[in-house]
Amino acid sequence: MYKISDVLDYVESIFPLENALGFDNPGLLVGDRNTELTGVLLTLDCTSFSITEAISKGCNLIIAHHPLIFGGINSVSTDTSTGRIITSLIKNGIALYACHTQLDMTDEFGNLEIAKCIGATNAHKLEGAELGVVFDLVKKDTLKAYSQKVAEGLDASGVVTLNSPEQMVSRVFVQGGAFDEDAIPHILDGKVDLVISGEIKHHLCVLLDEYGVSTLIVGHNASERVYLPKFKNVLDEQFTEANIFVNFGKERSFN
Repeated sequence: MYKISDVLDYVESIFPLENALGFDNPGLLVGDRNTELTGVLLTLDCTSFSITEAISKGCNLIIAHHPLIFGGINSVSTDTSTGRIITSLIKNGIALYACHTQLDMTDEFGNLEIAKCIGATNAHKLEGAELGVVFDLVKKDTLKAYSQKVAEGLDASGVVTLNSPEQMVSRVFVQGGAFDEDAIPHILDGKVDLVISGEIKHHLCVLLDEYGVSTLIVGHNASERVYLPKFKNVLDEQFTEANIFVNFGKERSFN
């Protein structure tokens, strides 16, 4: 049988904690790593629903992309949503581990996987940008036509843009989650004409438009849930006797 520590040690060998960005709070947030493992639930966020899913599937380890705890907390009172979730985890003997920017910094699992889902065959790191990859479309496309391909590739409910749908695009920068505005000088140097991210602040969309760069906002969830199946496959190969599940949210899960 495996222990929770076996899984976490392996995860940290792929995604070293020291690679996480300074603002982040990754690692084991709740629970005992020396407990015998009963199952693993992979999810973007630890919510009351994902805890219910973990219980129903017999999992005592949740690995979430986003940390439940950011910065200091004053209490774990059930008067707060965070307190209720932490209390529920402890009551049900479920450990919670956050695998956030240390995964984001590993493009093979993060941004390259997003690029693959939207048709990229030549994606690579953009020089100077801490996060994100760049690729060229096989042929130029209109923003309207390509945005439909992006929505389908990411199984997103839709995309948001402030640019002309007839704008032509050919060189694409992709960053999952929230867009890092520090990448803008490198995007301009790299002759990018379309930025795709989960979240982009409106004033940055306006700024990029002034430079002739279009933007597509696909939603934080849609841009990052593509990581999870690949994560599961890697864990399945390493822990062949473990039950490992992916939870995308209230609407669907799979094993």
